[in-house]
Amino acid sequence: MHDDHELVEKRITRELSERVLPLVHTDRRPFTIQSGPSLDELQPFAVGSVWGAPWATTWFRFDGEIPDSWSSHRVEAVIDLGFDPNRAGFQCEGLIVDGSGRPVQGIHPRRTNYRVEALPGPVTITLEAASNPSFALYTPSLLGSIDTAGDEPLYDLRRAELVVVDSEAEALSHDLDVLNGVMLTLPLGDPRRGRLLRTIERSLNVMPDVESARRVLRSALEMSARSSAHRIIATGHAHIDTAWLWPMSETVRKCTRTFASAVGLMDEYPEFRFACSQAQQYAWIEERHPELFERMRAKIRAGQWLPVGGMWVEADMNMPSGESIVRQIVFGQRYFESRFGQRCREVWIPDVFGYPAGMPQVFAAGGMDRFVTQKLSWNQTNRFPHHTFWWEGLDGTRVLTHFPPVDLYNAQITPEECHRASEQFSDDGWSDWSLMPFGHGDGGGGPTREMLERARRLEDLDGAPRVSIGSPSEFFEHVEGEALAGARVPVWRGELYLEMHRGTLTSQLRTKLGNRRCERLLREVELWSATAGRRADVDDIWREVLTQQFHDILPGSSIAWVHADAEVVFERAQRELCDRIASLIDDLAPREPTAINVAGVERDEVVVVASQVDCNGESQRLADGSSAVRLAVPGSGMSAVKPLPADDRVVVTGTSLSNEHVAVRFDTHGNIVSFIDRVRDREVVPAGRVAARLTLGSDQPVRYDAWDLESWTLENAAAVGGDVSCEVVESGPLLGRLSMSREFGPSRATITYTLRAGSPRLDIDIELDWHHSEHLLSMEFPIDVRADSAACDVQFGHVHRPMHPSSSWDAAKFEVCAHRYVDVSEPSFGVAVLNNGRYGHGLFDGGVRVSLARAARFPDPAADQGVHSVTLALFPHGPELADVVAEAERLNYPIRVVSGSADVAAPPVIELVGDGVELDAIKVADDDPRDLIIRIHEACGDRTAVTVRCPTALVAGSRCNLLEEPLAELEVVDGMASLTLRPFEIVTLRLTSNQESPT
Repeated sequence: MHDDHELVEKRITRELSERVLPLVHTDRRPFTIQSGPSLDELQPFAVGSVWGAPWATTWFRFDGEIPDSWSSHRVEAVIDLGFDPNRAGFQCEGLIVDGSGRPVQGIHPRRTNYRVEALPGPVTITLEAASNPSFALYTPSLLGSIDTAGDEPLYDLRRAELVVVDSEAEALSHDLDVLNGVMLTLPLGDPRRGRLLRTIERSLNVMPDVESARRVLRSALEMSARSSAHRIIATGHAHIDTAWLWPMSETVRKCTRTFASAVGLMDEYPEFRFACSQAQQYAWIEERHPELFERMRAKIRAGQWLPVGGMWVEADMNMPSGESIVRQIVFGQRYFESRFGQRCREVWIPDVFGYPAGMPQVFAAGGMDRFVTQKLSWNQTNRFPHHTFWWEGLDGTRVLTHFPPVDLYNAQITPEECHRASEQFSDDGWSDWSLMPFGHGDGGGGPTREMLERARRLEDLDGAPRVSIGSPSEFFEHVEGEALAGARVPVWRGELYLEMHRGTLTSQLRTKLGNRRCERLLREVELWSATAGRRADVDDIWREVLTQQFHDILPGSSIAWVHADAEVVFERAQRELCDRIASLIDDLAPREPTAINVAGVERDEVVVVASQVDCNGESQRLADGSSAVRLAVPGSGMSAVKPLPADDRVVVTGTSLSNEHVAVRFDTHGNIVSFIDRVRDREVVPAGRVAARLTLGSDQPVRYDAWDLESWTLENAAAVGGDVSCEVVESGPLLGRLSMSREFGPSRATITYTLRAGSPRLDIDIELDWHHSEHLLSMEFPIDVRADSAACDVQFGHVHRPMHPSSSWDAAKFEVCAHRYVDVSEPSFGVAVLNNGRYGHGLFDGGVRVSLARAARFPDPAADQGVHSVTLALFPHGPELADVVAEAERLNYPIRVVSGSADVAAPPVIELVGDGVELDAIKVADDDPRDLIIRIHEACGDRTAVTVRCPTALVAGSRCNLLEEPLAELEVVDGMASLTLRPFEIVTLRLTSNQESPT
């Protein structure tokens, strides 16, 4: 019997393709074809001819004739540019334009048909074709750069003709496709499977009588689903990476093709709903194709097109600063509201590589209390236990979260997918509903007619879940209704760690450092603009930087072209921001040398000043002609360079650095063999171990080169050998430096250790000339501190991550993200490893390991080759994590000495008093230059009292949301505001002082 079933199933598959589908196109007429690099340079072209050098654009003109006999039929043009139907979105694409060059519809591997009006006479179709390379995934390729891609044609035009469509035959193919799919999902012992099998067989037996074949199937299609059937809300979308295996300029065209197709499909299927995120992509269409944008707006008003996500792009969540995530939401929500009259409630980031624990609070403060993602279904080790749940963040804020159990964000609404969604749904004990995002992404054209036809048949069909086309909002309303009815919704507390793609924390260092520098400069220009009482006017720069934070750009997982473009953007932004800062400083700083401090914490430290600065006090002349002096500078402010007397001395030998706080000894290989905290009488380096040791491991992931880092790369890493040359660069007394250089294979590293008088922080400057391939370079810091977990700096706080692989959940976190510090502490003593430009860290084996460089070969075969630099630091401390937070801020915002043209130094625009509270932004309000916006957060997990003062007395204040809209009045007494922050709470304050409105 089982063999009989298999034979019939094979017959169904064959007859569907060989007997039914050929009936759909009953008559055909070929096109006459011309092609060329522009419409003014067309030449005759024939089906079967090759076209399209890598990344080129080819224009096609198709001329045909509709005979009189076709006038009462449905007529379509069928154009196959040389598609592989299984690679939708990763190859050539086309756009049909009208006589004015306006977009009409995309042509893709799964959308080769374009409906034309069945009027007898000539038909002309104009098509713009992009010959984007189709990459062999995970194989190094020179196609990723226009400079190395070559000019050999990639594709051959396979088909170009006018056809008559038999709608009944087409409908029969959909009937058979769905019923056959449902049958195959039913267990062999289920009687419904046998009945469906025989029904389909009877239908095929009456072929080619299409009407009779459909009549046979009607009874099966009309049999309703069981009342207990799972409910699926299917939402169309087209996940378009803002850049990845194509440059951003091509993404604009991918959006145009896909959005034009989606709008057209809405005209044909009134029930069709299309969710679309990323305000940047809307902005591109608004600028370049205003007519298409207006069609999209009309569909939004009609409720068919659904803006979601509320962010500028679907950004990486791990590496952007907290303030960058805030601005993603601010710019995104303001765009959606200004263009469409609505803000988004659903965060929509299905393809992002992990979600830090501070995000629920940020999402909620931006007006979004619902969250959709998919990526955690990719976990390699542990299956995430929920599909619908409350995600609780660091501060206790919760957002209702859903992982579609179909395990896809580009589903096609097949019976098999629906069955999988139902079978895998882990929360069916309390909920009946799940979401299914469907449509071909990345320029594959989004949803298709075939998907919508399947959805119509699966709306209420026995043997399958019930499918209805709808919106994410409808889905969440159903779940919220279940919760209100008493369902116990599970809660997941803390970060959503993705157990793969860990290599993205290190790949493409120049992109990462460019982003981090721009984040710092944007904060600085807003600070000094606010100090001067002016708007910063950097919205355009913010948007450019935010776009580069997309989740395949900042993580380093794109082709070489994308990262070269990103570096150009960051360099341009840096130049413009530095020019603006220089202009502001000229207005704010006095003529004499002035120390400026962007960090929100006050400073008293040894600073290096340029040779032309007259120090007029105790100083140390350095080898490059500059000087080291001790200065004090207020937080977020400036002060004249008035060197303070040094109350400490640095002592230097060829193998040691020491001051009153710490004593450090090195071996002949340049490693730290002893690091003693002299104040607390603690040795940091465990007996028999060395710190600051470079290790090198073979880095060849199983599949995703630039994305993944395998555990065995770390387990098999070995110490870097080679001869080491040591040099005393500065011998004290205010600043001591030792330099260690070594060559290892094709690469070279120079490590400079710096110790300053009055500070326990040892800086480790690493200059790396990196030419390895498929290797990971790390620096290890074993630490003699007993701790089960380490505090890792993340946006708006920190998370504790395991320092042992005791469970599968712990073991999976062998590489984790940290921004400025990782701290390992006992109750009274700890050691922090700080950095100013790395994210990937390992915490096992009794210490902290920092990933310095990778050398993946796909998708960029030359990734990260060349010179890189970064500063790490070791910082021993007492029981207060607030000291670590402050020191990490100081490392990332070094004091600078400048001169301006003002008579006196401008006072700090804000004074913040509160241990462990960080300043994230100081800026003039976007809608009123008289008001000041400050964003702060509690960073240590403690309830903290905070006082806020301005140079002139405050007269009013309020707590706001991220979009600077007041939520609650702030109590102002005696010209200052006081408030208490909950652990990890983010607060945006809007302050009004009694100063006159600036001009």
